[in-house]
Amino acid sequence: MFPTTTKEKLKERIKELECLYEISTIINQHYDDVNSIFEEVILSLKKAWRFPYNAIVELKIEDNLFLTDTLPEETVFQYAKIITYKQELGYVKVHYPTPQFTQEIFLQEELILLFTISNEINAFYEKHLSREREALLKQNAARVDRLSILGEITAGIAHELNTPLGNILGYAELILQNKLEEQTRQDLIKITNAAIYSREIVKKLMFFSCEMPYSMEILEIKPIVTQVLSFLEPKFNKQGVNHILDFENSKLKAQLDNVQFTQVLFNILLNSLYVSPKGSTIKISVTNDDADFYIEIADEGSGISDELKAIVFDPFYTTKPLGEGTGLGLSVVHGIIKSHKGDIKISDNKPKGAIFTIMLPLYLKG
Repeated sequence: MFPTTTKEKLKERIKELECLYEISTIINQHYDDVNSIFEEVILSLKKAWRFPYNAIVELKIEDNLFLTDTLPEETVFQYAKIITYKQELGYVKVHYPTPQFTQEIFLQEELILLFTISNEINAFYEKHLSREREALLKQNAARVDRLSILGEITAGIAHELNTPLGNILGYAELILQNKLEEQTRQDLIKITNAAIYSREIVKKLMFFSCEMPYSMEILEIKPIVTQVLSFLEPKFNKQGVNHILDFENSKLKAQLDNVQFTQVLFNILLNSLYVSPKGSTIKISVTNDDADFYIEIADEGSGISDELKAIVFDPFYTTKPLGEGTGLGLSVVHGIIKSHKGDIKISDNKPKGAIFTIMLPLYLKG
């Protein structure tokens, strides 16, 4: 079964060299199309083994699996690990079905080739990850620049609007104290409500532009969360939505601005309530590790697509109908969390819905 003549041995070596050259060419020609590269690599690798019609090549890297054919239940195989940045991310295997083939069918030279190919894949994937990280850093830097400019513009608009809105509201409330015709009173109430709504938008603009003053205090987290839920209880009841609060440790403390942290919880819970169907449940879980605490707010709404997850914290982005939202709620949340040296992420709830996870540093006694 082993190649015995010089001609047979030479033929195997030529196949191996051709495989190396072909894989090197594939990687260099299609640098950005990772899936296509790996699909071509395994087809090329298959041809390099002694019995290519029976060989099945399997390549696994992170969550991606590539196969040249369907794997039978039992096989014999050679394999090499794929290690990138000192982490084992996967492997490459060449199988033969049993009982037709046994482990002895493999050549030592084939195993050496497999290790060489795995090193090629390692080098390629490291470059690919580096390019992805570099692109992400550039994208984030550009976003920071845009948000900085937008923040300056927003702060100016907020300051310009705040004084006249205060005047409108003050005069309207003053006139309402007089004896008026019913229609005039109703019109003034509409003006007052519109001015109040507009001032709320201005307040959000000022939060977004970091113009709102903040006062950091060492506070217990549970009383703030329970107070927000008590304020929102009528809204939960009105929409027929249940809520569950689960605290791992009720004595957790953090350095927070009470007003801003309350604003964060209000905005996320109101967002979750907006998408929650009647009879569903919003679960609020508070956990911690040695350095940070985590608040998970999980709803059973329609969920958020991966495409929207990337832009949902952008200012003025909203999926709500015109007049129902400003698109500032979640961008304000993002800004406040970042100013508190924390982070916020969105993930999928199972079987449906979304989970907002807030991470903030705990107060640790020196």
